[in-house]
Amino acid sequence: MALDTRSNHLFVAELGNGSVDEVDLSSGTVAGRIVKLNEPQGVAWLAAQAEVAVACGDGTVHFYRDVDRQEVAQISLGDDADNVRIDRRNGNLVVGYGSGGLAIVSPSAHRVIREIKLPAHPEAFEIVGSRVFVNVPDAHEIVVADLDKGSIASTISTGFAFGNFPMASDETASRIGVAYRMPPALSVIDTRSGATVSSNRICGDADDLYFRSAQLVVVCGSGEVELIKQGPPQAEIRVATQQGARTGLLDAAGDHLFVAVPARQTRAAIWDLSFR
Repeated sequence: MALDTRSNHLFVAELGNGSVDEVDLSSGTVAGRIVKLNEPQGVAWLAAQAEVAVACGDGTVHFYRDVDRQEVAQISLGDDADNVRIDRRNGNLVVGYGSGGLAIVSPSAHRVIREIKLPAHPEAFEIVGSRVFVNVPDAHEIVVADLDKGSIASTISTGFAFGNFPMASDETASRIGVAYRMPPALSVIDTRSGATVSSNRICGDADDLYFRSAQLVVVCGSGEVELIKQGPPQAEIRVATQQGARTGLLDAAGDHLFVAVPARQTRAAIWDLSFR
């Protein structure tokens, strides 16, 4: 999911439908839809261009004008393009794809300007200055790479922990959180030293993770959202959602967590969980 705070519209990639919905959060209605996509998985709002970027399972990245949702460009990365992030330093789009790569894309030119080769397929990643921390679960590693040089700087072994899919960084960029699925655990890592500073048991099938002030918010497919307070004592709060509801987006400014609920027990929906 991606949020346009200007219009208060939420963009939702719907893999099973082959579509992206634009949801007006003020009215709770679908304002528009992009269709005929091949497994849309990642979506980003590009404010400078007023465009929506969508990364798809067939390796393509599509760019659409928000005003009329017409496609303006398309690039191909080979296969399995999914997680996307925006480099706040320059507005570049960073896309994880294929058997092991990050593509740095110029949104204004709609072209790949640099690539970083990785040992296996990347999952979530976080940009910290010129560095990017990348979850690479099949290599049992967190890779630290230099976005400007296009090269790997170091790696952090995940040891016996596996399934490091979600990742988040705090506001100061001094810590990253990494959630594992086997066993279900959350580690907080110092971005300067690479050392683990804390560890917690968490809910199962974690797929999204966010820092929120002194808390970490974990969205789990087991049907829970977990709030973990950082620092002793580490209090935990669990909020029930639904089985399979593991995709979320934190609107830190509005203090809301949007959770995508798949069509299982109920119709597919976006739940708005307020922290107020």
